[in-house]
Amino acid sequence: MNAPGGERVALISGGSRGLGRLLVTRLLDDGWRVATFSRSANDWVKDLHAERPDRFRWEAADLTDQAALRAVVRGVIGWAGRVDLLINNAAVLHQELFLTTAPKKIEQLIAADLLAPITLAQSCARAMTRQGGGQILNVSSINAIRGFRGVAAYSAAKAGLDGFSRSLARELGAFNIRVNSLVPGFFDSDMTVEVTERNKERIQKRTPLGRLADVGEIADAVLYLTSPGASFITGQTLVVDGGITC
Repeated sequence: MNAPGGERVALISGGSRGLGRLLVTRLLDDGWRVATFSRSANDWVKDLHAERPDRFRWEAADLTDQAALRAVVRGVIGWAGRVDLLINNAAVLHQELFLTTAPKKIEQLIAADLLAPITLAQSCARAMTRQGGGQILNVSSINAIRGFRGVAAYSAAKAGLDGFSRSLARELGAFNIRVNSLVPGFFDSDMTVEVTERNKERIQKRTPLGRLADVGEIADAVLYLTSPGASFITGQTLVVDGGITC
């Protein structure tokens, strides 16, 4: 869906680094106005805001603070007048065997990886229904599809996010709002920085394409799902993992 005058506004969670940062850059280059949030601003965020204050918005917010997340959406609408695209990109990964994981840690992970996307989606969807449509893209994980040790709570959150996407697509289709999930495979990011070279080799051997993804390949898939070329796709989960889950 196109905004009046071609002005398109995107909100991306966790846009200060990694995949989120690349998505911010790609959407800005494509003519979008882009807003993002994270816990703190790095030099890249500060420089970009100084260069393009009319096109780029950043504010501090914690994924586990639902009131702050709702305030982020209100701020974006106050800044740009609308929100056409929400990309729920930010996530927290805690690796530990389930039996030894503290309940508080599980609560924090579920709050960041499931409740935060739900909160942002609800706030954005309400605005989208008033403006005539929009898109929501939830970045999930192969952990929602295939079991791995040490990530039980994270896997539960991501599987919940996929189910949420499908149900929400049913509810919002009548309002011209598309909702999809993207499941990225292993790619170089903050979440894989601690993966040893030996484990990376194991992952590559289990992946039919024989390598980790480049972050640009994941971004390409996100941008496809949010493009006019995917205008009849909703309620779907696109897996971009080099075949590791097949």
